[in-house]
Parts: sequence; structure tokens; C-alpha cells
Amino acid sequence: MKKKFITSSLILMTALLTTIGNVYSATPDELYENVWSLINKKYYDPTDNSQDWDRWRYKYEHKLKTKEDAYVAIETMLASLDDPYTRFLDPKEFSEENQSIKGSLKGIGTQIGIRDGKLVIIAPLEDSPAERAGLLADDEILEINGESTKGISIDVAADKIRGEKGTTVKLLIKRKDVPNKWYSIVRDEIEIKSVSEKPPFETAIPDGIKYIRLSSFISKNAAGEIETILNSSPDAKGFIIDLRSNPGGLLTNAIYISDMLLNGGVIVSTVDRDSYKTTTRARRHQVTEKPIVVLINKGSASASEILSGALKDNHRATIVGEQSFGKGLVQEINKLPDDAGINITIQRYLTPSGTDIHKKGITPDVVVEFKKENADAKDDVQLKKAIEILKEQTCLDGKNGSLAGVN
Repeated sequence: MKKKFITSSLILMTALLTTIGNVYSATPDELYENVWSLINKKYYDPTDNSQDWDRWRYKYEHKLKTKEDAYVAIETMLASLDDPYTRFLDPKEFSEENQSIKGSLKGIGTQIGIRDGKLVIIAPLEDSPAERAGLLADDEILEINGESTKGISIDVAADKIRGEKGTTVKLLIKRKDVPNKWYSIVRDEIEIKSVSEKPPFETAIPDGIKYIRLSSFISKNAAGEIETILNSSPDAKGFIIDLRSNPGGLLTNAIYISDMLLNGGVIVSTVDRDSYKTTTRARRHQVTEKPIVVLINKGSASASEILSGALKDNHRATIVGEQSFGKGLVQEINKLPDDAGINITIQRYLTPSGTDIHKKGITPDVVVEFKKENADAKDDVQLKKAIEILKEQTCLDGKNGSLAGVN
């Protein structure tokens, strides 16, 4: 069975598009050879998951009669890498991925991943059908429409969850400390809203503190939206940047936003298959010098971890919340003949202190758990802690935003 791709899966992308030669109509053998060559040249693990990559090159030579044959052969080859982030995209799937980068997608609006062999929700998108239904980061999906997810891949799960607008998908969810529960969710066309200034549960934000919720780095507009808010907030005494349940997206967005907030210093380093290390530094184009608190949780991944890691290691922000997801790999988007594509893991990244956070995550400076009783009571204890810290750092009195002792 051919696997499908979900546009909302976790990816840290290096660029919008890398085109392999001119787009042309390729034979099944040529398409397969293209993918084999790209992995041979770019894949970050030179051992290719401890195997002889040459064994795949001619494995299906003269056996592939149709494009569908090539697709299945390519996915079989890629599965040997045991890397859920290196994936082949047929033309429809590749188009959908580009649509998500442009700011829209179809489905229920949730990022899914495999953790310890289990299908889990990384994060629901803000104001999506998944979020409105009550799905949360770290929920485990036990069944999709009555079918078990045991041993399922991200791609197959995506195929089962996605569908036409207006149709319903039923998910059996396992959540810590509560009975398993079925959720019926109506699929929709979803606009990806990168930035919001509305806090959860209508939590009161004191005057003088600017709250910014960044829900995704996927949209190419994300960095510009952040810059607009920073430039239009000259009276703010401090900023809260909420990256909770933000699954990542474009590497460029993480770098641009870090650059706005740092006055020099390392943002991130990447290491490729040849152990070549490239370090990206802030260009001293700092937009604001005001104090910052960053909120993270177990749904904060990829580009969220680059931004929070850069601000933490450069002592530019206080990180509050829970341990982040732990995705320290970088993918490149490659366009193939016939409008197909492939995302290839080409690098691992390190925070400015040289820390590899893959499968480990970012540790907050101030750990604050958000428990079920907090959600039930609509009590955002993490955001309240962030406000408390900023009050101390900015000398805000917490009542009307004035500086303490100043009339």
C-alpha cells in the first residue's frame, strides 16, 4: 500500500524549495534513480542507518513499469533509513506541503508524530477543529475510525485522518490520568495563523507587557508578523513569546526571529554528514532590547527549540514551562521530476552552547507544569508565572503597567 503525507507533520525546513534540474517527465527508473542519488549525496547519516546504500541503486532496475511502482519502491528504500522525517511526496502531497508553507491546509489541524513507537499528537493548531474538539499535546491516538494505530507510520495515519471538508474522523485518545475517550472531529480547510496576541483563557495581561503567541513557523510570513508587532509596541516594558505546542516549520523563520531579539551571539549551528559545522550568528539587527520570557511545553519542537535555545543560551530570555519535544534534525525540500518531491534530513543542529537536543529537548529555566486541573479551571499557571517574572524584571507594579515608584 502506498503511504500518504500529512502537511502538518513535524519538519524543520532549510528552504522553501530546491529544484533538481529542470522539471520534466521522468521514467519510473529515472525518478527512483533521482531519489537514490539525493540520499547518497545529502542524507546526514553517512552510514545510511548502518547499511550499504549501493544495494538499493539497481534493486528495481527494469522492474518499475509505472509511476506508482516507482513511488512504492522509493518509499521501501527510504524506510530502510528508519527516519520518519525523510519522506517522498507524490505530486498531490508535494502541492499540499507548499500550500501549508503559503499559509493554508486541509484536515483537522494537528501535528502528529511517533514517540516510543506510539502515535502521538505533537500539537493542535490554534483555532483548528482539533483544538476546538479538545485534543492536547502528548495525546496518544489509539484508534482511527475504529482501526488500531499499533505499528502505524505517520504517513499511513495521515491518510486515515485526512479527508474532504465536512467529513468526520473519529479518534480514540489516551491521555494521562483520564479514561480513554472517543473524539469525533469534522474536517475543514484551515488557515494557518502564525501569530496571535490573544492569550489563552482570556488571561489578563498587565499594561506594559506584550503577549505574542507564535503557533507555527510553517508560514513564510511568520517572521514578518513578529517584526510588525515588535516595531508597533514601543511602550512595552517586556515581551512574553508563547511557543507552547508550536511544532516548528521553516528554519529561516527561526533564524530571522532570533536575529530580531539578539544583539550578536550564535543563533544555531548545523552539522552535516561530513561533520562540517556551520554556525549562524546574529547580525546585531536587534529590534528590541526589552526583557523577554519564552513559554515552551512538550509540544514545542524543531524551530521552536532553535528560537528558545538561542535566547536561553545567550541569556536573552527566561524560559518557562515544560521540557520541549526534542527534534534536532533539519530537512531540505527537494522538487523532483513530474512535480513530486522529497524531504531529506540533511543536518542535525546544536544550540549556541553546543547542545544536541534531539530526543532530549530544551529544559526551561523555570519549570511549571500545566496539569489537567489547570486546563479544567482555565488557569494558565505557566503564563501567570511568565507575567510574574516580567513584573520583577521590569519593575511593573502589576496594576496599571506603570513603573513602581513613578507617578
